[in-house]
Amino acid sequence: MRVLLIVNATASSVTARTRVVIQKALGADHDLEVAETSRRGHAARLARGAATEGFEVVAVLAGDGTLNEAADGLIGTETALAPLPGGSTNVYARTLGLAADPVEATSELLDSLERRSFQRIGLGRIGDRHFLFHCGIGFDAAVVEAVERRAAFKRYAAHPLFVVAAFDTWLRTYDHSRGRFTIRFGDGETVDGGTMLIISKTSPYTYLGHKPFVVAPAATLHSALSFTVVKSRHAPSILSVAGRALLSPRLLHRHRDITQRDGVTSATITSDEPFPYQVDGDYLGDVRRLDIAYVPDALTLVTP
Repeated sequence: MRVLLIVNATASSVTARTRVVIQKALGADHDLEVAETSRRGHAARLARGAATEGFEVVAVLAGDGTLNEAADGLIGTETALAPLPGGSTNVYARTLGLAADPVEATSELLDSLERRSFQRIGLGRIGDRHFLFHCGIGFDAAVVEAVERRAAFKRYAAHPLFVVAAFDTWLRTYDHSRGRFTIRFGDGETVDGGTMLIISKTSPYTYLGHKPFVVAPAATLHSALSFTVVKSRHAPSILSVAGRALLSPRLLHRHRDITQRDGVTSATITSDEPFPYQVDGDYLGDVRRLDIAYVPDALTLVTP
């Protein structure tokens, strides 16, 4: 099988030794080529080129942001995407049930390739960018932006950095004095006053250490999108929302400041003022409007 391995050498879990071991393991049974990402957006171009050149699989040794780019490059092709955990959190690889250690995950990948364990799945799309597991709008995206500004620390203390960034963003930089945006679903229903929106394609939303942070248990590889709208404007309320997400999704959905909607295929988010957004943990900027859609049969995925 012809395989391209895309490597982000600056990702948190990628070491020279790990990379060599993985390359030898994949190259022993497959026609392997290796490419290293050098800039933002590079993985998408590498993956798209691999599909054009007839590669059957693109494996990605990197974090969720680089994996997202590679997936975006493979949309609508038959080339399969295979995640290998190389980042600090590796939400998608863990959601699929892959081992946290990249070498162990490579062994699992080899077994999947031998069994040709491929699935066609749907993805979320926001504008012209697709997402594998979630899109965050509002406060969530503002925290991601704050973390990216401190990227030098992410390799060594990613989870504490997110916690610190969340408190700092809420207390100092994010305007949560009022609702920031309005959501209009494809069936005409409207939800106003959101301070944060999480659009889930799979579950969990993320992990805090070994603990899954679940906001939309109905979101799966083969479901449409789940929308979790947070209207909390005060610190005690937002802490209550976070605590319920860690304890039980049912408790979360009973919160007075939460609106939950599953099975969404289209929606539009609008605001009079710019609001931030991110996809799969990658901050993409501030906008006044976003068009969201579920895209069925978008990608071939290698699964354990």
